[in-house]
Amino acid sequence: MQQTIPRPEHPRPDWQRADWLNLNGAWDFTFQPLSAATRACPELTGEITVPFSWSCPLSGVAIDQPGVGWYRKRVVYAPPAGKPRLFLHIGGADYICDVYVNGRFCARHTGGYTPVCCEVTPAWKDGEENEILLRIEDADGADQTRGKQAYGEIRGVWQTVYLEARPESFIGGMRIAADMQGHVTMQGALHLKRAGEYTLRADFGDVRAEKTIHAPVGVLPVEMAFDIENPRLWSPEAPNLYEGTLTLSDGEAQDAVACYFGCRTIGTCPSPSGKYSWITLNGQPVYLNGVLDQAYHEKGHFTYPTNEDMRDEIWRVKRLGLNLMRIHIKPEDPVKLYWADKLGVMVMEDMPCFWGEPTPKARAAYEREQQAVLERDFNHPSIVSWVVFNETWGLFTGQGEEKCYLPETQAWVRARYRWTKRFDPTRLVEDNSPCNNDHVESDINSWHFYRNGYEVVRDHIREVVGRTYAGSAFNYIGGNRQNGAPLMNSECGAVWGVDHSAGDSDLSYQYHYMINEYRLHEAMCGFIFTELHDVTNEFNGYYRIDNTDKDFGYDAFVPGMGLRDLHSPDFVAVDIAPCTHVSCGESVQVPLYGSSFSPAHHGQTMRLGWTLSFDDPVLGRVTLEEGEKELPWPGYGVQDLGTVTFSMPDCDALCVAAFTLLALDGEVVMRNYTTFDVRSASGQKHPWPGRAVEVPLESATARGFARAYLALENEKLSAGGFGAFIFKVDTSAFAGCTQLEVLFEASARQVLKKDLGTNYTQADDLQYFVQDLGDVRQTNPNSYYMTDEERFPSRVRVYVEGQCIGRCYLPDAPADARGVLTYQSQRNVRKLEDAGSYGYLCRLKVPSRLLPAILEKGEMSVEIRVPSSVHGGLALYGRLAGRYPLGLTVRGW
Repeated sequence: MQQTIPRPEHPRPDWQRADWLNLNGAWDFTFQPLSAATRACPELTGEITVPFSWSCPLSGVAIDQPGVGWYRKRVVYAPPAGKPRLFLHIGGADYICDVYVNGRFCARHTGGYTPVCCEVTPAWKDGEENEILLRIEDADGADQTRGKQAYGEIRGVWQTVYLEARPESFIGGMRIAADMQGHVTMQGALHLKRAGEYTLRADFGDVRAEKTIHAPVGVLPVEMAFDIENPRLWSPEAPNLYEGTLTLSDGEAQDAVACYFGCRTIGTCPSPSGKYSWITLNGQPVYLNGVLDQAYHEKGHFTYPTNEDMRDEIWRVKRLGLNLMRIHIKPEDPVKLYWADKLGVMVMEDMPCFWGEPTPKARAAYEREQQAVLERDFNHPSIVSWVVFNETWGLFTGQGEEKCYLPETQAWVRARYRWTKRFDPTRLVEDNSPCNNDHVESDINSWHFYRNGYEVVRDHIREVVGRTYAGSAFNYIGGNRQNGAPLMNSECGAVWGVDHSAGDSDLSYQYHYMINEYRLHEAMCGFIFTELHDVTNEFNGYYRIDNTDKDFGYDAFVPGMGLRDLHSPDFVAVDIAPCTHVSCGESVQVPLYGSSFSPAHHGQTMRLGWTLSFDDPVLGRVTLEEGEKELPWPGYGVQDLGTVTFSMPDCDALCVAAFTLLALDGEVVMRNYTTFDVRSASGQKHPWPGRAVEVPLESATARGFARAYLALENEKLSAGGFGAFIFKVDTSAFAGCTQLEVLFEASARQVLKKDLGTNYTQADDLQYFVQDLGDVRQTNPNSYYMTDEERFPSRVRVYVEGQCIGRCYLPDAPADARGVLTYQSQRNVRKLEDAGSYGYLCRLKVPSRLLPAILEKGEMSVEIRVPSSVHGGLALYGRLAGRYPLGLTVRGW
């Protein structure tokens, strides 16, 4: 088989025969707009690369329009001896696909997300050239199961096309259910060409079973069950798979299919208090650290370019300490599901919705596609839940303020939930993942929110928890009530929770306090964060859209801390704001709670260590307190660990209270922190000797910059390009000093379109969030790019009295959790100013030769200049913004 074709791997690792031919690669192609579409095949003058959607760049066509695509491939292939039946497979073809072979109509398939499979034996000419012709129509119909395609369409063929040879009699399909006790049930169908005796054999290494069947000609339902002694269970920590072969033999010919299964059980249990329910995996409570996965690639749209890309996506989930992905509004590529099975990530799989009203035609299309999805993906042990609908999309009747979720539609949703439970009783089923508090009947009581601001998020989560109990009408519609289903959040995040919310902004600060708040509540058994990586014009991912890293900055507070610490099954939560304003010398208590969703340390003695420290511009890291105590680690649930009392320093400081949970052998289990903005009652107090004069940023004179402006209540001064800020400093306080230095916090400053006063108003509908708006990162009023691998450096020269006293390199214009003070200066948490931005500490000594004149004059000029050879801009931070509680300061001693 050729290895140069795209996606050469078998597209169904969960169900593959040995004799197959991959047909990916170059096909003849012609696109017809809907207005010019024909039933007769036109001349095919173009070319397309299969399996990529005609709308995406990797197809070589990149026409993002609904219409009709005509595909033609000429193939020479002869099935091997004993396997005369030939089937054509198309993993996905959106939306109506007609198949012709050598001019003969073979099949029509409707549905964009489910496989096309048809027998082409009667039309095929073995060993000769054959013409495969496809007519695929995608009209974006209101009753079409489209899902969330507006990020990038999947028009036409978008999954692998291949031929597969089978014997006269074969296994049509097999649903394999295997639980934690090792009980395995296989249910499927045999397609038998002749009557007689057949043997169905399962061979999975050390696990074997077989069944003898006496059957007539035709399609025969079949079931086989067996037990595995001491089964190796599947879980994210140990993703054990039983990989092997199913064989159907009649003594003369046999059909062999390579497949696999995993032994695992998904369920629920009461929480320790008995007030709530939790989700269990293999009989043990599991905290779902989840992420919403749009499964979108910027060049291939919903088709990943390579097998390795899909493997790496799963690896990137696991490296963050996450154990769950919610595949959003679409079933996933079977190859990516294989890697979730193989590497160990649980999956919630959504059904694709339609975007019109729930008409009989739309419902019928949906039901047909839902069944096909469940049949295709049933055997993946990674899938733990089916999500039937999302946010009531496709369920409203009417438009605008007149739209409503009718009782008869609610009844249909209940019927789909119950049908899904009958079809697959081995998994949890959610009727509708809601943002409108409109569950009907569900195994999971989830909800969505996108809000920003500590108090806002805290109060919202506590309200939801307080209204969660069996019999509560909260989060349900139509007189339905909570049935005790486990409570979890199924979509959350920061960026989408603020006005004009598609901007690129730091999310690390909000993420920290949001996850911490979840772990304070026994009622909560998980969350799903939006999202794995940035998509189109959403910039709230853990990664950029090209999978480059974002820097969350947590290790600046607790050495070694990263996102994995916030996803630890054993967790120490702080019940306090992420930053608290306190006075110098004040005593502060920090309440601590232990949250456990793992038996790994139950009954053991753990060590809880803490430090209180701050980074001083002159003294460096100052450690004020260190402590440690041993504590018996409780069982499952949330337990009060008491409080730790800290005494704040007698100076201005940004203090960090860092906590580390350790096992007795020294293993770090997790890390957490909170911060304190320590302020003196009058004026700024410093811990270092000498005298200091702070210069107001608003007193600056700007020269040369195209635009300079103040933000954050005059606590940040910004300018793009090159130029200078000039300050006049009263030096009368430094009489008798023999040394002076200039200290300030500064960063580069990338001027965005929104900084130039461009007004941008979003449309009041969902399409605003998923259409291509060009460089929306720059136009959104909340934008200020989060720290990532791409740097935007700048350089400055500092002049005193016209003499250059030094240079400073500013590596970036960063924004992440380190910008604590900037967050504290936000006037409106729904309209962020340079969220999370901070700078780098700059210290430059004033040469002694300049001191006599400066002291005699009682004044000196300080100029901070970006040379004309540099275009990285400049931002200066005041006492109440950035990372350090320091404005532009001159120090003398």
